[in-house]
Amino acid sequence: MQPKFLRRLGPDPHANGAKTPAVMNCPDILELESGDFAVIGIDITDKAQGRLPPTVGCGPDERVVWIPRSTLTRAKPDIPAV
Repeated sequence: MQPKFLRRLGPDPHANGAKTPAVMNCPDILELESGDFAVIGIDITDKAQGRLPPTVGCGPDERVVWIPRSTLTRAKPDIPAV
């Protein structure tokens, strides 16, 4: 899959000189041309393994990514209802 990014959901995390918890330009939530979403955040897969709820799994081609609550809540108005 070659993703095509349509837009960022929520404000730029570095607007007005804001600092983010990660080393490089994240977190971000992006809408893809397919209508799906991509998340850029801090990879916490190794720390999450063995601690996920009983019915949650993370496959070998997946990663558990942490984003601050504020990133998701600020993006809420941009997330389609359907």
